[in-house]
Amino acid sequence: MSVAVTGGGPGGMLLGYLLARAGIDVTVLEARGDFDRDFRGDSLHPYTLELLDRLGLAEDLLRLDHFKARSFRFHTPAGTYRCADYDRLDTPFGYVALMPQVRFLDFLAERASALPTFTLRTNAKVTGLLEDDGVVTGVRFRGGELETSVVIGADGRFSTVRRLAGLPAEPLGATTDLLWFRLPRSPGDPPDADLDLYFGRDAYVGVLGGVHDWQVGYSIEKGSYPALREAGVEPIRAFLRERVPWLADRAHLLTGFDRTTLLSVDISRTERWHRPGLLLLGDAAHVISPVGGNGILMAIQDAVAAANRLIPPLRRGEVTAADLAAVQADRVRAIERVQADQVRVERRAAAARARGRGTAPPALLRFLFAIPALRTRGARSNAYGPFPPQLDESLLVS
Repeated sequence: MSVAVTGGGPGGMLLGYLLARAGIDVTVLEARGDFDRDFRGDSLHPYTLELLDRLGLAEDLLRLDHFKARSFRFHTPAGTYRCADYDRLDTPFGYVALMPQVRFLDFLAERASALPTFTLRTNAKVTGLLEDDGVVTGVRFRGGELETSVVIGADGRFSTVRRLAGLPAEPLGATTDLLWFRLPRSPGDPPDADLDLYFGRDAYVGVLGGVHDWQVGYSIEKGSYPALREAGVEPIRAFLRERVPWLADRAHLLTGFDRTTLLSVDISRTERWHRPGLLLLGDAAHVISPVGGNGILMAIQDAVAAANRLIPPLRRGEVTAADLAAVQADRVRAIERVQADQVRVERRAAAARARGRGTAPPALLRFLFAIPALRTRGARSNAYGPFPPQLDESLLVS
């Protein structure tokens, strides 16, 4: 039996690798000619690093340039609060590795392509599904057709496969968009700046460390981008000078909106992730907002759950609707919990904006951050997510 995975993101590439390690014929179809995207998620959590270590991949991956984020902090007008200490976790990977996603995907593609049952097709945008009496039997893509036993839709938040399969996603209530840009590192930057949020009255800024620069995300009310463009970038530069003073000397480098990328935040989920012959994973099934930086983590865990459930029936020669449904059943509780937490954050931010009382976390939460054990608990929750699946490594012996 064979599998087509549409979308060469982290979840799709990892699932392709795992299936090929198990001796399953798998083709990953990537719409673009390469994996090079700007401002895609760059966070590799301890769960992901531990998984790659068990697969014998982590050591080589971590030879590539990356930034080790060991803590997560909130900066408010009332003070600075550490809310997660990853280096307190019982793991050899006590940090979030911030690595350009293109490097991670290129690495996975290289390792997967060394396996005899793996094929990567680039410039292969999916244009249709092959069906027989309601069962998906393959895909049409730019340049050809591919008949397969199972189609995995892992083609992201704007999933073509989801649309073609008639599995709509229901929005759950995002209220914020993010404007991303980069600023260069300086030798005098705070050594403990890793993953930081800086809160103001009407907005917050997220700063993510990198080897050579900082990724900066400026929050705006959903739908307000046209008005922001009309006002120009000076209000953003002013926010940096006031709330992130160590970046003030570089604020002028944000010269215009051509230096930015708008990320329209979405939180949504399909009620059903599968049809006979087809399964949706990652953002194709459930869009995760950037809150917590765990979109990649959820996609990686989807891939693990899918490998656990699908490798045995693929080897037997028949993947049933129950096998596909089991993947969703394994993952849906975790996704519902993560998205519920994100919706609460969105609603709190929207209410704060409406009251004009600022976007900082509640005072009680800031008090709890002072307790080291709770910072460790917060780090563990973010590092592994709820109900993390464990890969059945015995399945990889073909």
